[in-house]
Amino acid sequence: MSGGISPWPVVQTGSKEHPVKTLQYLLRARGHNAVVDGAFGAKTEAAVKAFQASQGLTADGIVGPKTWTALVVEVKKGSQGDAVRGVQEEFQFRNLSGDPSKGPQIDGIFGPVTDASVRGFQQALSLDIPSVKVDGIVGPVTWQALVSGMLSF
Repeated sequence: MSGGISPWPVVQTGSKEHPVKTLQYLLRARGHNAVVDGAFGAKTEAAVKAFQASQGLTADGIVGPKTWTALVVEVKKGSQGDAVRGVQEEFQFRNLSGDPSKGPQIDGIFGPVTDASVRGFQQALSLDIPSVKVDGIVGPVTWQALVSGMLSF
């Protein structure tokens, strides 16, 4: 992993599991109707195409780097809503304890536990990627590292 952020994943119809739920939360945060079920089906594809069209992107229903970059929403302590749920989903994805009560709960509130998780993630990233700031703000770089599955086992 040394040196750079992993590339954005490409997700499309038929994709399941990580990071589909995060995608669905981000679509909702951007005002598009999406059911958060972790399955990239026809409804998610329709929401992706609508989002892409609204952003002047090629509306092909395939979520690659340009769509991810347009989709992410900066969140930080005090933020609320579906974009925060997307961040919290990423930390539940990394929760290897098998106990969903560990780490941030998916409640859409960026409070102290989510803030500590984000800062810890950024701190771990910064050991290999010095340009990563440990500021508790989930901006484009932190989103990309989360969604691409960095620091997951």
